[in-house]
Amino acid sequence: MFVAYNYPIAVVDAQSWIAMEAADEERHLLHHLPPSPDLYKNEDSRYTSDGTVDIDGRPAAKATTGNWRACFFILGIEFIESVAFFGISKNLVTYLTSVLHESNIDAARDVSTWIGTNFLMSLVGAFLADTYWGRYKTMVVSLSVYAIGMLVLTASATLPWALQYSNRSEIHRVAIYAGLYLTSLGSGGIKSCISAFGADQFDIADPAERVKKGSFFNWYYFSLSAGSLLSTTVIVWVQDNVGWGIGFAIPTILMTVGFAVFVGGRRTYRYTRVGESPMVRVSRVVVAATRNCQLKLPGDCSTLHHPPSPPAAAGLEVHHTTQFRFLDKAAIVPPLTLEKKDVHVSPWRLCPLSHVEEVKMLFRLCPAWVSIVVFFMITAQMSSTLIEQGMAMDNRVGPFTVPPASVAGFEVVTTLVLIPVYDAALVPLARRATGQDRGLSLLQRLGVGFAVSALGMAYAALLERNRLAAATAGATVSIMWQVPAYAVMGAGEVFAVIGMVELFYDQAPHGMRSLCSALAQLAIASGNYLNSAALGIVASATGWIPEDLNDGHLDYFFWVMAAFGALNLLQFVLCSTRYSGNATCGNTMHVSDASLAWNTPHQVVRGVTGFEDRDKKMEIE
Repeated sequence: MFVAYNYPIAVVDAQSWIAMEAADEERHLLHHLPPSPDLYKNEDSRYTSDGTVDIDGRPAAKATTGNWRACFFILGIEFIESVAFFGISKNLVTYLTSVLHESNIDAARDVSTWIGTNFLMSLVGAFLADTYWGRYKTMVVSLSVYAIGMLVLTASATLPWALQYSNRSEIHRVAIYAGLYLTSLGSGGIKSCISAFGADQFDIADPAERVKKGSFFNWYYFSLSAGSLLSTTVIVWVQDNVGWGIGFAIPTILMTVGFAVFVGGRRTYRYTRVGESPMVRVSRVVVAATRNCQLKLPGDCSTLHHPPSPPAAAGLEVHHTTQFRFLDKAAIVPPLTLEKKDVHVSPWRLCPLSHVEEVKMLFRLCPAWVSIVVFFMITAQMSSTLIEQGMAMDNRVGPFTVPPASVAGFEVVTTLVLIPVYDAALVPLARRATGQDRGLSLLQRLGVGFAVSALGMAYAALLERNRLAAATAGATVSIMWQVPAYAVMGAGEVFAVIGMVELFYDQAPHGMRSLCSALAQLAIASGNYLNSAALGIVASATGWIPEDLNDGHLDYFFWVMAAFGALNLLQFVLCSTRYSGNATCGNTMHVSDASLAWNTPHQVVRGVTGFEDRDKKMEIE
């Protein structure tokens, strides 16, 4: 039967259906296309060409909005959010074991679960940003919730001293976890939006701004790493030597100040219009394909549901791809309904082909997403088992006593050193060798990161074996031997994490960038939850991680992580051999772009560059 997308269930005639379909598709495409050239007929160079607007809803002027002038505010709030997040996470396992008296295995599992929840909440933030509030408002609300959570956590650090009755420990525990999970709720809206909001400040149709956008992702991670460095050195030291209340109060004050500064820069930002929820669009395609599973796919894809393109979409034609053909059933128009004048309308029965192709883009990201999940399961050790390993080592370095969580600062130092080196030296060298603007392709960058992380776990396993041998002989091993492990893991993050952020922005359908940024955060959450599950299995099936690590075999657990890393790299290499390159054309990602087109056949794609059309032929093996 005929279905008019995005209209309530009704009975309409065929001509009305066509008119409504065209109007609705035009409204949808207006959120995803650059403005019409007629809009800027005499002032093209003065305004952005990607449809962004200023705070008053007018076309964004290049001279006064966006670019690095706006990114300074965005990178600043990312730095402060990083100080707050790592100020909690880096030393949380110490807090749980020393203050709440949790066991090693419980503390490591609770830390991984809390970190995973932070990134899981990114899906909520992405939904609100893409559907209702937009990225800016979502970040403002999230920062408010984050600040409240930090206040609760700071107050909880002094709660035992203020209470004089026997059940104070339980109230203390409840207050701590209430503060922790309030910060998780606020963190989700920031993590899902901030990188995409920063990238929105650069007009991809402008060659000069497009190059700057590539650098933005590197400096975005640089800001994150700088905040992490401050947390793992100054904040952790204050927590261990001055007090937990002061250690939590410092990032709370910074968060409050940063919130005011971020809101103060609102007139310099570029904003994207809010469209239909991408989660709803994805759900409709999956549901419609499932409901139509008994229908036979037509041999001619032109018979699939392809509403007439509105004038605003001139030059943007939907081209069918043959991968994930089951989803094409969501766009099948049953032949019997063509003969009927009156039809029932349901967007959950029939979807436009453009929406089907968007969902296919998301599916093409799945192989990379799975590999990223395993990568973050491995890096989760830096906030859990590696710190516990450090607690069992000699932390005296000359006249100083180094907190175990502070050794993680070497991971941050490595990223802070490598990011400028990568951006200023490695990228130009690789660009001359590969001919790519990025130097290394996104998949090559990810692969290097996966390989390095496995090596980091192998080193940690060898170090733990030597520590156990020394403990048996009555000796100790200096905590500084952990530095190479953190440094190697930091190098892996420079390649894999920045590559992941850019991958899930560039390869996303235009209207699903917050959602895809959230999917990247979901990979981090899944990796931490997977680590929690692995620790639970170890706790129930082995004695590798007891209260006294000298009686266990933490090295075996590290070897398991290294093996997962090696298998993950092998799986990723096998999948990436089918990758042919980004098919993004101009300033808009085409609905048939074979982003991460794993094993997609030869096809012809018509794209948009500025306001001119061109045909681009891609051969994908």
